[in-house]
Amino acid sequence: MNGRQDSDVDGALRHQMGSLREALARRVAFVRERHPDGVAKPPLQLLLGELRSLYRGRVKEPAVQPAVHPMPVMLLPGFGAHPKRMKPMANALKAAGHHPYEWGLGFNLGPNQHNFTFLMRRVAAIAHEHKAPVALVGWSLGGLFAREIARREPQMVAKVITMGTPFSGDMRANNAWRAYQVITGHSVDQPPIECDFATKPPVPTIALWSPRDGVVAPRAACGWPGERDRAVSLRCTHLDFASAPPVITEVLRQLDFGD
Repeated sequence: MNGRQDSDVDGALRHQMGSLREALARRVAFVRERHPDGVAKPPLQLLLGELRSLYRGRVKEPAVQPAVHPMPVMLLPGFGAHPKRMKPMANALKAAGHHPYEWGLGFNLGPNQHNFTFLMRRVAAIAHEHKAPVALVGWSLGGLFAREIARREPQMVAKVITMGTPFSGDMRANNAWRAYQVITGHSVDQPPIECDFATKPPVPTIALWSPRDGVVAPRAACGWPGERDRAVSLRCTHLDFASAPPVITEVLRQLDFGD
């Protein structure tokens, strides 16, 4: 290796080290951010209650009735979650006669231009395959993806059902925003894609929310009239939205709801 090559390698290493230091400094700054005054978040006792959902074990899947209007349905998991967490819901959808699909991206580690473009194409492909628009059921952050896809391409989407999704008000009205920023490397106020989460998509939009949610403030997940078509209250934890029988039953009911 000659001197020029040594210099190029050293320069590349310095650049990489500099990028790593910048990324680390940015995440340290995110950790040190204070929760803004006047922005509600669930109290600590509700957040601790979420831990019980992690160790509840397998729950009995609910009995289902045949769907009135079978349709393709994409399930979008919450932040940090894998599609397997929503498997009981997928099973119930299939048993009812719907056509459930995973989102195809594995763990949800936040938005970027690549994975959002992938989702747009995947929804379009499913709609083309079935010659019918797709219902999007999004848990937490997955619901933000769903709302944005429907806002951009409403002809591909039959309806949007969000579950504990913080689409309304301040993006820090929850107990997860610091973790989100540390893992994704960007501020909740500056996602790497152009989006407008609060604007209601021009398709039927249903918000499932819970007063027992220990992660997302109920008002943020419920929204205001004009930000969604319907809001339905369920008494469950945030983690229960993935697979709890009452939630699955309500999702099935909303899919059959005549909009």
